[in-house]
Amino acid sequence: MTRRGWFLFTALCVIWGVPYLLIKVAVRDISPAALVFLRTTLGTLVLLPLSLRPAQYRPLLARWRPFLLYTAVEIALPWFLLSDAERRLSSSLTGLLIAAVPLVGAMLSAASGGHERFDGRRIAGLLLGLAGVAALLGLDVGGGDVVAVAKMAVVVLCYAAGPLIISRRLADVPSMPVVTASLALCAIGYAPFAIAQLPAALPSVDVIAAVVILGIVCTALAFLVFFRLIAEVGPVRATVVTYVNPAVAVSLGVTLLHESFTAGTAVGFVLILTGSFLATRAAPAPRSAPSVAPAD
Repeated sequence: MTRRGWFLFTALCVIWGVPYLLIKVAVRDISPAALVFLRTTLGTLVLLPLSLRPAQYRPLLARWRPFLLYTAVEIALPWFLLSDAERRLSSSLTGLLIAAVPLVGAMLSAASGGHERFDGRRIAGLLLGLAGVAALLGLDVGGGDVVAVAKMAVVVLCYAAGPLIISRRLADVPSMPVVTASLALCAIGYAPFAIAQLPAALPSVDVIAAVVILGIVCTALAFLVFFRLIAEVGPVRATVVTYVNPAVAVSLGVTLLHESFTAGTAVGFVLILTGSFLATRAAPAPRSAPSVAPAD
């Protein structure tokens, strides 16, 4: 990759590895519904001026069903469940569980009629990844909060399904309008619940800073960087960021929140990332094959 590509890649790894720490801080004083509302509202306010042309949103009208489904499974439902689960689970553990998204995505793609074939390498990757999840749940969670873990399972499933909806039903729609409209729709939907649940007293400075960074940096700026990264290195290489985010989440949780780095964390981290890499790695393309061009 170019230096610009490496810079964008590194920036996105950090930006999308930070939210688990910030969510853990924010839910101390703010309800999950209020946090989702504030985060999506800030993200919308930043992105909307960059995509104000009505013509950009017209394709969404013809694809309103998959657009609503994408909004629900990529933002509305997982952001709420993730915030709620972090009331019980550490930011390190949630970040590692999210590392199973490529693993689940590969299984969903195959189960829904995708073109991917599961050879021995991919099957071994699935088994390794599942073993990593089992190690995390057995060694780090044990008899802990089963409900919070179940919520994280739904989050992982949603994050794995979102890209499939984009690639199969919204591939020809520009990315910026999809993201902006999704954030705006979530902000509107969560507004009644969030307003009723806003804290009576002003939250601490740490909580306010966490919310602002989540909305502006980890949402709006993150999507802008992601689009630039796709344009710079292509969509395939851009997805590699998924394998680095958990390391950032664990590092921040351990160093800043003093969360424990356990045997389950170490074993689960290695197994999940290795399994995800093997299960999702495509076969080498012929040397004469053209590179993948960005959609927009």
